[in-house]
Amino acid sequence: MEIVFDAQNKKLGRLASEAASVLMGKNRTDFSRNRVPQIKVVVKNASKLSITDKKKSTKIYRNYSGYPGGLKDRSLKYLIQDHGMKEAFRIAVRGMLPKNKLRDRMMKNLVVTD
Repeated sequence: MEIVFDAQNKKLGRLASEAASVLMGKNRTDFSRNRVPQIKVVVKNASKLSITDKKKSTKIYRNYSGYPGGLKDRSLKYLIQDHGMKEAFRIAVRGMLPKNKLRDRMMKNLVVTD
């Protein structure tokens, strides 16, 4: 089964939470937390998401390498420049999925296109 979302003029977080809910299978009657549903989520027009300039400059993504001085901060503006809006959407959905063994398998069912 395939569910298609059009991202044009929609907010990043609201669409990401909707997509995460569908990826978990919460919209199905046979919902179960311990299995990945066979649902493919397709998000079109990801580059046309509505994000304000203030959000682009204040939203910070942090990565830590594990070494002293290895904390790297990157704003949403630079993430979009380097990897595109697809990667920002992917990170948002990944953060909304449960932190367990099934998360990577759920993420494989997410297809984001510009």
